[in-house]
Amino acid sequence: MSEDGQHPRHRLEESIHAPVRLSIMAALAPADRAEFGYLRAALEVSESLLSKHMTVLERAGYVEVVKGYVGKRPRTWLRLTPAGRDALTRYVDALREIMSGADLTRAPDDQ
Repeated sequence: MSEDGQHPRHRLEESIHAPVRLSIMAALAPADRAEFGYLRAALEVSESLLSKHMTVLERAGYVEVVKGYVGKRPRTWLRLTPAGRDALTRYVDALREIMSGADLTRAPDDQ
């Protein structure tokens, strides 16, 4: 239980919780920005799936989408917004709190 008396799972942001969206946020966290094609390959998802999840994160205000060109070729870059970075930090903190009582080294037969 957290200080407010609620289980930390209540702080798991739904906009981030889907595995692909969490993967996008985690991939963007250490970078200034990342190119759409790089993320697609790194996360092993289709363009349409990445685009769908990118849109959810953009609408939540967590990801900024920047369009531009490299030479004559159009490119799309993504970056975490300050709100996105804060939301990811809160999400990870909640996960840590949930897992703090778990003893993953103990086998089920050790009861």
